[in-house]
Formats: sequence, structure tokens, C-alpha cells
Amino acid sequence: MHSFAHQHYGELGEATAYETRGWVMNLGWRYDLLVWLLDTMDDAATFGINGTGQRLAFTTDTYVVSPLFFPGGDSGKLAVHGTINDLAMAGAQPLYLSAGFILEEGFPITDLRRIVASMAQASKEAGVAIVTGDTKVVQRGKADGLFINTAGVGLLHTSWQIGQTQLQPGDKIVLSGPVGDHGIAIILAREALDIETDVQSDTAPLHTLVAALLDTVGEGVHCMKDPTRGGVATALNEMALGSEVSIALDEHAIPVHAEVRGACEILGLDPLTIANEGKLLAIVAPEKAETALATIRAHPLGREAMIIGTVQTEPAGLVFLRTDIGGMCVLDMLVGDPLPRIC
Repeated sequence: MHSFAHQHYGELGEATAYETRGWVMNLGWRYDLLVWLLDTMDDAATFGINGTGQRLAFTTDTYVVSPLFFPGGDSGKLAVHGTINDLAMAGAQPLYLSAGFILEEGFPITDLRRIVASMAQASKEAGVAIVTGDTKVVQRGKADGLFINTAGVGLLHTSWQIGQTQLQPGDKIVLSGPVGDHGIAIILAREALDIETDVQSDTAPLHTLVAALLDTVGEGVHCMKDPTRGGVATALNEMALGSEVSIALDEHAIPVHAEVRGACEILGLDPLTIANEGKLLAIVAPEKAETALATIRAHPLGREAMIIGTVQTEPAGLVFLRTDIGGMCVLDMLVGDPLPRIC
């Protein structure tokens, strides 16, 4: 147990995931909260409204990305897209968002206006309104420019349970497109590395893609997750642990842009542990896999989708990677985070 918070808290790597989960669950018991809503640790809580027959999804997130402006986006656009995506992964139609700003004294107003305008444009394009918010200013040196907190609420259209406890042996893993773009775009922008590349963040709202998938595949969708911090490796490890199953991936099937792969090789990083902000993993019943793949590929955000693996019974809680050279290795959850503050 650590005595002080450090930079990796919130990154949900293996080193802190269980410790952080324990704190949250203990908070719930101590204050009589509805702990069962937290128990699956999915991207959003889902619950019914008494007497109405309707179910909602609710999520919150905080964005501390550095730099605030990066190729393909900025912290404002990222906050809107990320909150929409957390609701969508629960099978919900996003309805409304909130936005809270923590500003450091002296933060340029021109930058604030630019970020707020970007949030407004992103929410307009997604059709999800920002309906409430708050702003606080702290002393110079007590924050790093600007932090954004968002919350979102959405209406569930699924009558079955979706989440990382619902995987079944035989299920197929569908990935909506190439991985690693966002994390590499951030690190190259932040460190001003002398690497010639035009990698852009993939930040995008996924709710329309999810709606199409649910319409065509229905109850064949068992789980959805956007592999943000910790990338595909961490997301799939969380699913394997949550459902007490094993997951086998085919390395050759996992799409990675050449520029991202090259940057990862130079920096000593694994694309499967790099954050994404516009991709999803869909775990679907085997008989629905080809329908799911076709549906995702028909959407502008899923044209490079691939089936990348299969859910197995044993050994429970582990993810394996069948390598391009014919070997097999364990794909671990990210330990710590070599790329902090990427969202």
C-alpha cells in the first residue's frame, strides 16, 4: 500500500488496479452506496429508474492530457468523445454531459476559448448536449494549466446485460481498427521527438457505430470496451479476469499503422499497451462474429476492423498472443504506465 498518490494512479495498470478498486469499494460500503453498481468495474454504471421500466447509464471521467493540443484533437474534444464512448460501451444512447474546469491562475484565456469551442463543436457533431458545468481557479503552480472533469448520462436500449463479466468460451474478439494512434500522437507531441511521422490521435465518438452493432447483432454482443489507458492488452486482461476465462489473440490479425509500429520500435513500446480514443473491442457470440465484423466495417470508424481472437475456458484470467513466428506468449496487463497523462 502506498502512502502517497503517484503519477500512475488512474492509469489502471496492474500495479495499481487492485489497490484503487479496493479503495473505491471500501468507500461504497462505508457510506452505504449502491456498491453492486461498482462491482463489475465497467466503464459506466447501469441502473433502473423505479417504476418507469427505463434503465440509465451514468459515467464520469477526468482529463489531464498533456499537451492540451495535439495532432488530431485537444483536451476538450477528447473529454466529450471519451465520455460519450464510456456510455456507448454500456449499450446506452448518450443523452447529456456535464463539464467542469479546473484552471491554473494565469492560464491563457485564448486557449480556454479554443478548448471550449472545440467541446461545443464535438458535442454538436455527436448530437449530445453539454447541459451543465462549473469552473474553479487554483493558485499558480497548483495545477498544470487545465484539467477537465466530465460526467454523462445515457438511456439503455439493451434488455440484456453487457459487460466484462459476460464473456463466454467460444466468443470472438472484434477490434474496430488500428491501435496505438492516440498514445503515440501524444508522446511525439509532448516530447518533441525528432521522428518524422504524421500520426494523428484517433479520438472519435463511437455511439453511432455501437448503435448499428446492437441493431444487427443484438444479444450476440456480450461486452464492449474502448481500449484507452493500457490499450488492448489491459482491456482484454480486465475482461478475462472479470469473466474468469482465457483469451487467445492472433498477432497477425491485429491492425497497427506502419508509422505507429515504427515509433513503438524506436521508443521500445508495445502497440497493444498504447492508449486509443476512437476504437472499440466487441466480444460477440461466435455465430454472430461475421455479421458484427461486416456491420463495423460498414461504418466510417470501423473500415479496418478485424476479428483478432477467441475466448477460451482455460487458463482463466490470462490473455495469450499467438505471435507472427508461430510462438505463444502471455500478454500482460500494463504495469505502471510509460505514457502518463495521455487522456
